[in-house]
Amino acid sequence: MTSVIFQSFGGLGLFLFGMKIMSEGLQKVAGKKMRQILGMVSNNRFIGCTVGILVTSIVQSSSATTVMLVSFVDAGLITLVQAIGVILGANIGTTVTAQLIAFEITAYALPAIAAGVFLKFFVGRRKGIYVGDVLLGFGLVFFGLATMKAGFAPLKHDPAFIALFTKFNAEDLRGILLCILAGTVLTMVLQSSSATVGITMALASQGLLTFEASVALILGDNIGTTITAELASIGAGINAHRAARAHTLFNVVGVFLIILFFPLFVKLVLWLTSSIMYIGSPDFMVDGQRPNIARYIANSHTMFNVVNALFFLMFLPYLVKVATWLTPQKKAEKDFDELYHIKYLDSKYIATPSVALGQVNAELIRMGEAVQLMYDDVIYSLKVRKFKELSKWRKREDALDVLQREIIQFLVRVMQGSISEEESREVRSLIRMTNNLERIGDATENIAELIEDLVEQGLYLSEDALKDYEEISGEVRRFISIAVDGMRNEDKEIMQKAREIEDKINSMEEEMKANHLMRLQSGVCTVDPGLIFVNILTAFEKMGGFCYNISQAVAGLK
Repeated sequence: MTSVIFQSFGGLGLFLFGMKIMSEGLQKVAGKKMRQILGMVSNNRFIGCTVGILVTSIVQSSSATTVMLVSFVDAGLITLVQAIGVILGANIGTTVTAQLIAFEITAYALPAIAAGVFLKFFVGRRKGIYVGDVLLGFGLVFFGLATMKAGFAPLKHDPAFIALFTKFNAEDLRGILLCILAGTVLTMVLQSSSATVGITMALASQGLLTFEASVALILGDNIGTTITAELASIGAGINAHRAARAHTLFNVVGVFLIILFFPLFVKLVLWLTSSIMYIGSPDFMVDGQRPNIARYIANSHTMFNVVNALFFLMFLPYLVKVATWLTPQKKAEKDFDELYHIKYLDSKYIATPSVALGQVNAELIRMGEAVQLMYDDVIYSLKVRKFKELSKWRKREDALDVLQREIIQFLVRVMQGSISEEESREVRSLIRMTNNLERIGDATENIAELIEDLVEQGLYLSEDALKDYEEISGEVRRFISIAVDGMRNEDKEIMQKAREIEDKINSMEEEMKANHLMRLQSGVCTVDPGLIFVNILTAFEKMGGFCYNISQAVAGLK
């Protein structure tokens, strides 16, 4: 019995560790492109679904896809409808793992581990290290699966375990529901749908589970995997919660619909696998094992998600309505005070740079929107000349300082890990964006304090100065919007617009200062408000420089 426990749990540990290493390696190889692909999702729900399949198939992790989608939808990069379409595709993409482990290629596990270790520890190039991670993880997955099978083998002769597993027969509704519940709980505990599939295949190959019971366990696995999206939405905004609700909804409802037609669904999988793919019977035995049943289980996993996705793609607008109804508006985080709290950054993803940098992007866009709101309030306050309006900027500037510190600390931790050269350049660009957004906040604070001086001292700008103020403040506001939109859309062609507007702001500042000196000489303006106006113009010119720095970082120049 000790041998059974050690082999079974040891095999499971190797399997989970292998999946983690392989997924992280694939993400390091394709992480940047993966985020770019997700960012280009169109309004066509079928294209979104295809993107979800593609991305999740490449990185072998629906969790990574889900986390990025939660960040993207809440940052406004994609809509809720687009996100749900991609999640449907991610559900299909994650079944590639089951198809992969259904192949009888255990003999190649140890050579893959050896090759992976060689590339990881004896090749200096980063790309080689990441490929080594993929091969090492691949080998560990199959070695762990073989170890689990060997561990479960003695159980088929143990009367106690035979009596236990006969309860998971799925011959009636009670048995089906019991299997679904077991699959759901197991996936929630392991936080890996692939691990549940692997365990199911190992048990079924030893004859401890019937094919029908295996299918029911896989259905439960699809419910259990929704916990990932639910956890990812914690602390996020309203749309992230709704995306998670939709994910849970279509998996739970999909499983319920399959239960209604369970015998028919099982027959369909049997027919497809035997007649179309020419795979032998799932009950065929060789040396006490069922070599074919793994493929049948993998096909049931894929077919459920394909059928479920196609069904809900047809009714996607209604799914969105139900998800919206299940998540009332009161959960929305509208109060700007929430800017004090990091919304997207999660330290548990620091070891996965592709996900971590996607989270930083979302946080930076949120920071940019906060800068715009602060700027608008301060610029408007000169017109109303009320301290109530002016008082808003202090809290927001403090919040921007907090955000800057948290983002920089997070990026430094990412940089200290194992990252590619491309990711290292992206970290430097993100740090540059963060610092310059905070500097725009500082310059806005400077203007707010100058306006407070005007109001406190009862001073007024001349009509010409006010006209200049409105003109240059509008141009700076446009530059801030261009910079933030550039971050949001990863606009590599931003520099042409940035150079034009930067030159324009510099020319405006010089011309306005010259005109102001002329007004001082002619007596149109007085000295005290005049000095304040000159300092305001200087602050606007500095903001233009900060926006230009952000544009350079967005374009990948610095």
